[in-house]
Amino acid sequence: MNRLDAMGVFVRVADLASFTQAADQLGMSKAAVSMAIRELETGLGTRLLQRTTRKVHMTPDGLTCYERCRHMLDEMEELQTLFRQGAGLSGRLRVDMPIGVARNIVMPQLPAFLHQHPRLQVELSSTDRRVDVIKEGFDCIVRVGRLDDSSLIARPLGHFRMVNCASPEYLARHGTPQGLGDLAGHRLVDYAPALGGRAAQFEYVEGGRVHRLELPAAVAVNNSDAYQAACLAGLGIIQAPFTGLADLLAQGRLVPILDGYRAEPMPVTLLYPNRRHVAQRTQRFMDWIAELMQGHAA
Repeated sequence: MNRLDAMGVFVRVADLASFTQAADQLGMSKAAVSMAIRELETGLGTRLLQRTTRKVHMTPDGLTCYERCRHMLDEMEELQTLFRQGAGLSGRLRVDMPIGVARNIVMPQLPAFLHQHPRLQVELSSTDRRVDVIKEGFDCIVRVGRLDDSSLIARPLGHFRMVNCASPEYLARHGTPQGLGDLAGHRLVDYAPALGGRAAQFEYVEGGRVHRLELPAAVAVNNSDAYQAACLAGLGIIQAPFTGLADLLAQGRLVPILDGYRAEPMPVTLLYPNRRHVAQRTQRFMDWIAELMQGHAA
């Protein structure tokens, strides 16, 4: 069995966590599947799968190999259909983006995109943590906020306008601040990807410079859903992109405050690996995301 076919067998076993089920789906004997995995492990010089009496688990090297194999197999599938008339996009697309971007912008429009490309399979990771694009096998990711230095290619999409807001219940208890001097006695909901770090800060732009004012926080959270929920519960003031709060503001469930002291707009960026060839499905998806963002990231 050639190396590419062996990779396909390995991916199927890993997906199903079963040699027997993989053999049934591939129309092979279980012995042939085991042989293909052994040959691949021998060729790569590492163990890819940990076998137990009940289940099959990928080793750390197996997980890394799995993502690379999936990418190579998808690329080969795209190459095979590249010159077929009317073939369209196909294969797997693995992307990551913040929870709010996925929920408020991408998911409502994704059915229309997939209707245009029915042979495309999208794996959408939605998290506020910083994923490892290369190691975890992502084709592209959307990032909101300042970027860390990396070897990834960056495609700017614009900036999210920020808004300060609180719940009506919170403002009824603490009053509505009209200026920075009124923030004494107020508290923030602290958004901190790494909990237990710096003190909570109210950020604002004045005179072309970014200023930060430390304020107490009753609660600190590490994801955008909890951040929004804490504000709705009356736990404090938040500073967040307007696009994710527009409906809540329109409904009166949140109230904008201190409009003249908004935080610096947050850059929105598409990142993708520095490969010589970007798959057509990845390029098309990134173009679609960029078009979606035109109405949200000025």
